[in-house]
Amino acid sequence: MKSLIEKLTGTFSPSGYEDAIRAVIRKEITKLADEVRVDALGNLIARKGKGGKKIMIAAHMDEIGLMVTHVDNNGFVRFTGIGGVYPRNLPGGRVRFVNGTAGVIGLEPADHASDVPALDKMFIDVGAADKKNCPVRIGDVAAFERPFADLGNRLVAKSMDDRIGCAVAIEALRALKSTPHEVYFVFTTQEEVGTRGAQTSAFGIDPDLGFSIDVTGWGDTPGQKDFEVALGKGPAIKIRDGGMLSDPRIVEWMIRTAEKAKLPYQREVLLGGTTDARAMQLVRGGVPVGCVSIPCRYVHTPSEMVDYNDVKNAVKLIVALLRAPINLGA
Repeated sequence: MKSLIEKLTGTFSPSGYEDAIRAVIRKEITKLADEVRVDALGNLIARKGKGGKKIMIAAHMDEIGLMVTHVDNNGFVRFTGIGGVYPRNLPGGRVRFVNGTAGVIGLEPADHASDVPALDKMFIDVGAADKKNCPVRIGDVAAFERPFADLGNRLVAKSMDDRIGCAVAIEALRALKSTPHEVYFVFTTQEEVGTRGAQTSAFGIDPDLGFSIDVTGWGDTPGQKDFEVALGKGPAIKIRDGGMLSDPRIVEWMIRTAEKAKLPYQREVLLGGTTDARAMQLVRGGVPVGCVSIPCRYVHTPSEMVDYNDVKNAVKLIVALLRAPINLGA
């Protein structure tokens, strides 16, 4: 699975520009599903099984990025963020535009060394001598460029959020030879700018229940406090986040399944951020939802880190959930 993760994270597809990553994922799943289609917003939808309860599983394909707002006369590129881009993580970083152009993020001199940099004080240097010879235009988009690193049990790359969720979904689909349910694996668009793809795809599928596969934060590095999730202790079962309360029946179903399968898991309460589950929860008359989270250090930076055992156990948990009849209790 490591080669798959490297392939997915090495693809450049910021929100709204998911064509490249969709093509990569579609090639992986076409022979694994009973039906594969793309909807009007670009979501890639793979169905496995027919009849029974409809279950929607969402993992978003997009990644955070940058968009050109201005090119000055000297060929330096000004930009804004696409999704949750943190300015302090940017100076000196490399980016690659969807058109293939590479660049380095520069920063205007600060009045004080302790000043937190602002996006309007940054620029991208693409090596152009002037505006006329600049290879990018207003509206062009870029993503972080950083090579995949295999540290043994720890894997580091840009866009683990949420290509690692996509990898888990692909491997779960590969392992799911049969299911009593009608399962929809949805690789969604535009999650980083408002869970938009999940909203439209869930409306079309009209699931009986659903859950997302996404990264969550970490609490196991120096200075991190009051967050119990750590790398290497198993996937996290989300109870709430900044935009969603998981259905308690979904949470208990996931916990029962993990314990029966003797899989490690963690309980997650995240105070900020949200996932595609929020969008699924609110469509039509409402959908009971939850989330399987992959603990991830340094989220929304060019070097996001996950634990390989957590990833493999997330696959096992999802397969166990989908192989058995659903029992949500009363």
